[in-house]
Amino acid sequence: MESKLETHVVLLSSPGLGHLTPVLKLAKRLATLSNSKVTIFVVPSLSAAESLVIQSFMSLNLCRIILLPPPDISHLVHADAAVVTRIVVIMREIKPAFSSAVSALSVPPTLLLIVDLFGYESMDIADQFKIPKFVYIPSHAWFLALTLYLPVLDEVVKGEYVDEKDALFIPGCRPLQLEDVVDPMLCRSDQQYLEYLNMGIKIPMADGILLNTWEELEPATLEALRDDKLWGGISKAPIYPVGPMVTTPNRPIDSNKSEMFHWLDKQLSESVLYISFGSEGILTKELALGLELSQQRFIWVVRTPVVGKSCHGSFFTVGNDCNDERLAGYLPEGFLGWSNNMGLIISDWAPQVEILRHQSVGGFLSHCGWNSTLESITHGVPLIAWPLYAEQRMNATLLVEELKIAVRSKTLPSKEIVEREEIKLMVKRLMDDEEGHAMRARVKQLKLSGEKAWNHNGSSFKVLAQLMR
Repeated sequence: MESKLETHVVLLSSPGLGHLTPVLKLAKRLATLSNSKVTIFVVPSLSAAESLVIQSFMSLNLCRIILLPPPDISHLVHADAAVVTRIVVIMREIKPAFSSAVSALSVPPTLLLIVDLFGYESMDIADQFKIPKFVYIPSHAWFLALTLYLPVLDEVVKGEYVDEKDALFIPGCRPLQLEDVVDPMLCRSDQQYLEYLNMGIKIPMADGILLNTWEELEPATLEALRDDKLWGGISKAPIYPVGPMVTTPNRPIDSNKSEMFHWLDKQLSESVLYISFGSEGILTKELALGLELSQQRFIWVVRTPVVGKSCHGSFFTVGNDCNDERLAGYLPEGFLGWSNNMGLIISDWAPQVEILRHQSVGGFLSHCGWNSTLESITHGVPLIAWPLYAEQRMNATLLVEELKIAVRSKTLPSKEIVEREEIKLMVKRLMDDEEGHAMRARVKQLKLSGEKAWNHNGSSFKVLAQLMR
């Protein structure tokens, strides 16, 4: 009997830690699931944290990582261009180098290309080599539905989306409230909108779309997307939910003897609020004052503001600026003294997964980036949603209104400052009230469903195995 020919999977990741992390996790799954060789092409940024993640992954010797030289795009975009615009232009300019690198590979008989959301234009390279092409969307099904339906909305809606009277219709899915539209849709004359619109046009041309979600998390939305009567005229690309793809700790928690974990070990079960705004979020004084009012024990990962930059202005340099001495100047007077008894402030970076899986952590105040959201769900930790940019407002609505595992402020953090009293109330709701206990029970059920999805007969396991046949 002939053995199955080895498949060589080529993945392309756009720059940014939030994009790289789910691609690396997918690569690891592919390498361990099947008789596959996996090569990952990465367009690196200037982020020190990203470099450390790449080095750590390479040490596993599961996949080959090839770094593509970052192109100079200074003559193609303005210095203040949106992150979406900059990434799409980088990925467009990298195409010739990527094509040459794929051509130079010594490959097994079967080759397959998977690009991430921002690398969609490189699907042309798969056509050039006459190989299957897939797009990996490291987000949820509702976000995919919006992306695929955007070309229709572009025709139907004549003015700015945020000026519409009613929520935006998406076939078979939860309507999108105007305050939840993703950043590229805020201004239709901005280049990032045109780039996002082009994604919605080109992505359905893939042979399949991989999603970082799972069947049991979004059953209704996934069912709608597969309904040919609703979506057949928009996208016929098969959808493969292969999540949850989350970072796995390199070592057990009890082997880490740092001060932070010693402190956590002394706290009561589910009594600590973990606070982090991901790779680009920064601090606010009102949040510090709200924490003080709540009297809640906490771990807060703080990034000092970067002068002249927005909340995601450090997207390409995360992990580069770690300065404990600067923190005091941005925090309320006396806060550091109070916090010595109630919590820990971590400058710039922390082992998030290891913290979330600790038994003392009972809540996560998060920017709702999808990577962080999945890490919270898969460790059974409910959230305070604090969305800042990109698709995070959609994520927050999904968590609060559909999954019912989060609370959020009435004030939108991306537009106004959330005041200390409201912060105090949110912390109490999540950490002390019956509402928070109910959310904690629900998120633990979702944690179990995520684990089952990757059991041998689980939904995501079977989907990815089917894809690799």
